[in-house]
Amino acid sequence: MMRLNMIKIGKSKEKTENGKPDYLYREIEIEFLIHELKDPVSVIETGVRFLLENREKYGALTQRQEKTLLRMLRSAKKTRGMLHDILEIGRSKAGCFNYCRFMPVEVVYEVLIDSMETITGRNISEQEKKRDGLVKCLEEHGIFLDVAPGLILEEIEQDETKFRQITGNLFKNALYYRSGRVEIKMKREADLLLLDVTDDGPGIEPEYHQSIFERYIKAGNDSGGSRKGHGIGLAGALILAKCLGGNISVESRKGKGATFKLIFPVSMKIPAALYDR
Repeated sequence: MMRLNMIKIGKSKEKTENGKPDYLYREIEIEFLIHELKDPVSVIETGVRFLLENREKYGALTQRQEKTLLRMLRSAKKTRGMLHDILEIGRSKAGCFNYCRFMPVEVVYEVLIDSMETITGRNISEQEKKRDGLVKCLEEHGIFLDVAPGLILEEIEQDETKFRQITGNLFKNALYYRSGRVEIKMKREADLLLLDVTDDGPGIEPEYHQSIFERYIKAGNDSGGSRKGHGIGLAGALILAKCLGGNISVESRKGKGATFKLIFPVSMKIPAALYDR
């Protein structure tokens, strides 16, 4: 059974008729509700994409119609991502992992596309998604990716789903708070994969470097590190990273942007531990 421990449900001492704690059933109900919500959200997202991608067949869209559909698409993708985050955090805390071999650089490109579409509302064409076209497209939008040459075709053995969730949270965070530029650096050191995500946004005062990773806690508007939204992204990313034997840290000052540093083992055969950089 997967339990959503991250959602603080009051642990009542009352028991149901079969003697099991009542709060367990409430957690199961929340899990079921999240699964049920994913289907209608996917239908909305698919329908909006269909309208946007088939204009030649069904007629051109006015500027106002296109703007409305793009807003709907962003909201649907954001909702889907939040639901997925909650489920993955619950699975991690319950010790549920799905290890496989995958190429992290390819996954990073895919997650970048999704993150860019979610935050900016721009749909990237299939032609642009080809490697050379994608690099150019990303750079035109102020996103620069620096990958160590030896890592481009390398595979790692990790939980790909959780890797996508972690990187997606970091990318969307950087895209949301940047002034105009995001830099992403990837390299490998021994048995560790290192990924730095840097934005040129308002920055974060040192006294808030820990609190931004706490659930539902955000730096105040006068802190130089205001974090809007539901407040679960960075906290969820850190939980997932630690479950994979890694860690996330931040380097930032007010007015100087922020760099979030992800580090984790390339294989779960390596003893899980927290690494400091």
